[in-house]
Amino acid sequence: MDRVRNLLEQIQGRLDELNKAERKVAEVILLNPQQATRFSIAALAQAAKVSEPTVNRFCRSFGVSGYPELKLQLAQSLASGAAYVSRAVEADDDPAAYTQKIFASAIASLDGACQQLDPAQVSRAVDMMIQARQIHFFGLGASAPVALDAQHKFFRFNLAVSAHADVLMQRMLASVAHTGDLFVIISYTGRTRELVEVARLARENGASVLGLTAAGSPLANACSLSLHIPLPEDTDIYMPMTSRIIQLTVLDVLATGMTLRRGVDFQPHLRKIKESLNASRYPIEDDELN
Repeated sequence: MDRVRNLLEQIQGRLDELNKAERKVAEVILLNPQQATRFSIAALAQAAKVSEPTVNRFCRSFGVSGYPELKLQLAQSLASGAAYVSRAVEADDDPAAYTQKIFASAIASLDGACQQLDPAQVSRAVDMMIQARQIHFFGLGASAPVALDAQHKFFRFNLAVSAHADVLMQRMLASVAHTGDLFVIISYTGRTRELVEVARLARENGASVLGLTAAGSPLANACSLSLHIPLPEDTDIYMPMTSRIIQLTVLDVLATGMTLRRGVDFQPHLRKIKESLNASRYPIEDDELN
């Protein structure tokens, strides 16, 4: 049962081992596992832009006899765990069990994301941020607080920075974008229609668009550059947990990259911001240090 339950994790974990054609199949499945269970083999092949024999080879590489069995195992994988909470959790888990599972899932997802993140793409993303005259962070739903966290981090770099979770405001800002503006659009699935339209509108007006989203998604294809966030959970069914943590960590990576690019001369500015908070905090008593 563990093999069945972890089929999606196996596909995610083996992405780098697959050949180019089989990886296309994997990315379509991971982009929307629930939809993949409803595809015929012909529909999946068409969505992945591969042949039906390639889909069959993909199935065999994961130890299943054919596409019907793969769909069954995908459905069982989606159905396992506590519905609408986390695929890792079982309905009868006690606090010790589900606490350990959630932490273990987050750690494993972060490690997988780290292995897949391309340092060259990270460097390009930092270049885009360094060169921007202003940066807008956009997110909707569970990604909206992530955009706000980015605003909190990146204002420190002497840039005009904003965060927006309102679709109308996002569209208005994109409609008056200029060269030198950077829009960072955060979306776990990359399938939110409004965000894809905003990305296209911003680029049409000369802005650059950086996506933090799923590889091969409509949003990734609409961006100037996309840092690919892996898909360890189906947020159509479960609460966003590890996906949100990955997004926050990738933003920490980009913020660190900007700090290092600015060099030691920028350190006094960061120290001034940090020290401005001292007066707002109670001092640490000596007995608290013992």
